[in-house]
Amino acid sequence: MNKPLRRIALFCGLLVLTLLLRDNWLQYVRADSLKDDPQNRRVTIARYATPRGDIIVDGSPITGSSGGAKTGLNDLKYKRTYKNGAMWAPVTGYASQAFGATQLESIEDGILTGDDDRLFFRKTLDMVTGKEQQGGNVVTTLNAAAQKAAFDGLRRQGGKGAVVALEPSTGKILALASYPSYDPSSFAGNTNDDAAAWKKLQKKYNPADPMLNRALRETYPPGSTFKVVTAAAALENGKYTSADQKTESPLPWIMPGTTTQLKNEGSIPCENATMRVALQYSCNTVFGKIGADLGNEKMLAEAKKFGFDSQQYTPVRSSASVFSDDMNASQTALSSIGQYNTATTPLQMAMVASAVANDGKLMKPYMVDSLQSPNLDPVAKTQPEELSRPLSPGNAQILQSMMETVVDKGTGTRAKIDGVIVGGKTGTAQHGVENSENPYAWFISYAKLSDHSSPVAVAVVIEDESANRDDISGGGLAAPIARNVMKAVIDSKK
Repeated sequence: MNKPLRRIALFCGLLVLTLLLRDNWLQYVRADSLKDDPQNRRVTIARYATPRGDIIVDGSPITGSSGGAKTGLNDLKYKRTYKNGAMWAPVTGYASQAFGATQLESIEDGILTGDDDRLFFRKTLDMVTGKEQQGGNVVTTLNAAAQKAAFDGLRRQGGKGAVVALEPSTGKILALASYPSYDPSSFAGNTNDDAAAWKKLQKKYNPADPMLNRALRETYPPGSTFKVVTAAAALENGKYTSADQKTESPLPWIMPGTTTQLKNEGSIPCENATMRVALQYSCNTVFGKIGADLGNEKMLAEAKKFGFDSQQYTPVRSSASVFSDDMNASQTALSSIGQYNTATTPLQMAMVASAVANDGKLMKPYMVDSLQSPNLDPVAKTQPEELSRPLSPGNAQILQSMMETVVDKGTGTRAKIDGVIVGGKTGTAQHGVENSENPYAWFISYAKLSDHSSPVAVAVVIEDESANRDDISGGGLAAPIARNVMKAVIDSKK
């Protein structure tokens, strides 16, 4: 071969090698990034070419898929649908052709689309048989009756708020409601109507912020419901050893390092009151002084045992509740009655009630019971997991007796259920600069049956800017909702 031909052959060989290298680079090295590139329309088309699997509550789907005809842009076949979408949105999140996915729809997307590696053999079989790829199911721990009671209660109230119900013995989430809410079906496609619906839901255009999951992501001052944690700290640190031991609680009580009295609401019997009486009447002086006497370090340690200062994953992430460190004695006193910097999610306060009801054992909250393949074979199963022991069994039972007094003859009587033992604590948390805005109404509670088992613990918070300020109280606004949720759980088990 002469020299010019050798050069041409060498050049052609280099071109072929370059093409091979480029091809391997694209197919193997950059495959994942190209697959996930938002500009890769084929991935989007494939994603919506088949129906999604379902999210299941009490054995029935609360989601679906509409398709067969094109939806929105002409190359996307199926879009997500929801049953009672607004009620279930804090659980499901949304799956939208235009706006992506959140919460369970996002976290369990691989199962729901059928792309999860755990479905490999099923996908392979479908390829061999020529069957369309199918998504698996997400089976939740939710109780439909409890969720309806929670959502209906919030809707009747008409303001903003949230409800969380847990099964104390396992940590299963039985209800997770937030109000106001939204219907994820309204923007599941990618038409102009979907875009308009999405825009109307954004906080910029809707100050009520219906897409905020208040049960998991919003933190509020817990007010007097936090006194349950303070009582637990007093018992666990040996400051008081029984519910009926008189406390060292003078009236008036001046907060340490200040000239400011910590005041109680009205004329209530708080001077040297027992912890039972102090919780029954919600005495600020008693629990504020307990917090100051124990000090920031011990109060913080007890709050952390209940889950404060830690994010929870249900698997949807919950914001961390806050009990500050490095506080002086008077700041610790205010924090110990649920004010100052103390802030908590409704999930966190449901965890507090749950731990007390479960004889001091706090279980990790979760809302996904299991994952299923398209043919309903089990893929994964959640096992209950202990998080901590905020209370010894003996101290938990002391605190139960105190909370039961609150409902029997204290501020929480509207949570009573015939034939059921109910323990609870009300809270009316200050809101705004110098308490200038309407307070938040709280109620935390649990129910116990005749066999001493506790099927449910609940936390309810209500924000109502339109209500008469004097009418706002945890016992008046929140307790009836908690009662209905607990009753729904109990009735569903009969």
